[in-house]
Amino acid sequence: MIFFDEERPSDSPFVDRIWRSHSEGTAPFLSIATSRCELVVTRLHGKVTMTVRGPETRATSVGDSPSEGEWFGILLKLGTFLPHLPTRSLLDTGVTLPEATNKTFWLSGSAWQFPTFDNAELFVNQLARAGLLVRDPVIEAALQGQSKDLTPRSVQYHFLQATGITQNMARQIERARYATLLLQQGVSITDTILKAGYYDQPHLTRSLTRFIGQTPAELLHHSRPEQLSLLYKTDPYT
Repeated sequence: MIFFDEERPSDSPFVDRIWRSHSEGTAPFLSIATSRCELVVTRLHGKVTMTVRGPETRATSVGDSPSEGEWFGILLKLGTFLPHLPTRSLLDTGVTLPEATNKTFWLSGSAWQFPTFDNAELFVNQLARAGLLVRDPVIEAALQGQSKDLTPRSVQYHFLQATGITQNMARQIERARYATLLLQQGVSITDTILKAGYYDQPHLTRSLTRFIGQTPAELLHHSRPEQLSLLYKTDPYT
């Protein structure tokens, strides 16, 4: 089973939050949809790796979680990406970067030291200064309704280039995650429908089944054995 030991928001313009976890024994694990890219450092069986994970457009069962592992992740803000790794090519997958030494990995022709939970922002800033991490300001402006000087087609282009998904898909994913958070906190299905902006219970059920992999009742009553991936506090963008 994976234990999420700690998570914290970040004041970096590129980072949403930082988290770390470890596993004890094995347990069924369900990776739920997410709209953002993520950098994940894994320590497993004496080996350290860096993986760049792209957005996930559906829930995916990944079998049993590995035992005796440690993970640390940097969840990037929506619209932050690595330009030499097109986000659309990372949809529903990830890329493990080549190992240089037991303390470094290769990224864009240079060896980089594995970051830690404590120096994550420093690492991200170094990537940004090197031009290996960028942020498209149009994405945040669009989410806040401040992109009126751009055509819908232009906004959609920015979304696809920066996030790999459409603005509508990002909204659907974040709304499903928000609804999941409410249900796991004990909020009723009826109130969750209202708070998260769904039309009715069938609409909520279709959304959660696709993006979270469980029904509203299963989430409310914690009746499934699968453990969900990190469920951070989110803005439904409604």
